[in-house]
Amino acid sequence: MIKKLIFTLLAAAVTVGCTVKYSLSGASIPPDAKTFSVAYFPNNAAMVTPMLSSTLTDALVDKFSRSTRLTQVQEGGDFAFEGEIVGYTSTTASVSSNDYALQNRLTVTIRVRFTNLVDEKASFNNRTFSAYADYDSTKLLTEVEGELITQIVEQLVNDIFQAAAGNW
Repeated sequence: MIKKLIFTLLAAAVTVGCTVKYSLSGASIPPDAKTFSVAYFPNNAAMVTPMLSSTLTDALVDKFSRSTRLTQVQEGGDFAFEGEIVGYTSTTASVSSNDYALQNRLTVTIRVRFTNLVDEKASFNNRTFSAYADYDSTKLLTEVEGELITQIVEQLVNDIFQAAAGNW
């Protein structure tokens, strides 16, 4: 009985002394970080779709709001994100034996500047993230663009989240 009590007390003391915070989201946020900010991501790509900038910006805010304990501030957060969309292209992804396009690929590329005020070494400047989704070549991009952008933005936001908060 006494051994169990001593073991429990030691386990509790070790657990209380740990400073690394883990979460089910995979985030490892420093305890001193309290806020985050996300600046609007303008679309500076040669080909522009109106909804992409706001969709990306809102999704990044939503991800950090839902997956961390950080509070959003307008600017100057402990975790601060800014950047721009630099690529938005639709290309042929696969071709049939008769040289007809079977699948097309929509690719979005963004450049992100992340400032971590709590741990400057974890910051990155002008890091490029890219994601794509394929679609049937019998469809026009405008027919599937909304669905594809949702998929691509989800992947981009997850990649940014892991790069900024997934430093295990």
